[in-house]
Amino acid sequence: MYGPVSLSGRSTCRLLRHLPTSMQPVVTFAFVTGWRINSEVLSLQWRQVDLKAGEVRLDPGTTKNLEGRVFYLTSELKELLKAQRKAADRIQRRKGMIVQHVFFHDVPTKNGDVGFWSGHAIAPSGFYHAWCRARIAAGCPGSIPHDFRRTAIRNMVRAGIPERVAMKLSGHKTRSVFDRYNVVSDGDLREAARRLGHTGGHTSSAVAATGQKNPQNP
Repeated sequence: MYGPVSLSGRSTCRLLRHLPTSMQPVVTFAFVTGWRINSEVLSLQWRQVDLKAGEVRLDPGTTKNLEGRVFYLTSELKELLKAQRKAADRIQRRKGMIVQHVFFHDVPTKNGDVGFWSGHAIAPSGFYHAWCRARIAAGCPGSIPHDFRRTAIRNMVRAGIPERVAMKLSGHKTRSVFDRYNVVSDGDLREAARRLGHTGGHTSSAVAATGQKNPQNP
């Protein structure tokens, strides 16, 4: 059996290459925000996005803990959503339909026209089937979409974001659940030792810095 994992940026890039183009923005958004793909990312609508203010919101009552949420866009996410908006406008002009969802199918026909499913929301089942194919091709057979919650939380904490802020961004209400996702790996422990060695975290540097002897051991 495979256990919970935190996907690295390298693994995510491999997965992206094997996903349909219209589903790649879903993964990028989840990688940064840690939002739940099925209930919070795929269901996201344009009325919840304010590109001018640089924010995206989840309405109260629509999240797992029933609380509303706001995420201020990083430069990467802002460019991603601008591209999505541009694609949505193109489909709306060509098909005469309203594209309500932020993440949607955009599959052209063989002639380069807008395809039948273009503009329609990506269903969770459709995303998962594409994910299952991509994870095998990318060499990540045990990964699941929910791993991005662990990935985003880990990235936030290691970027120096206070844990209480990271909990608010990702939508974790209790500390116990947050700690389950903020997994400490062997690499984290090695990095801690490396940082300790560079910041005087050993006795020889402490003694050298003080230049004093222990009065009990003259």
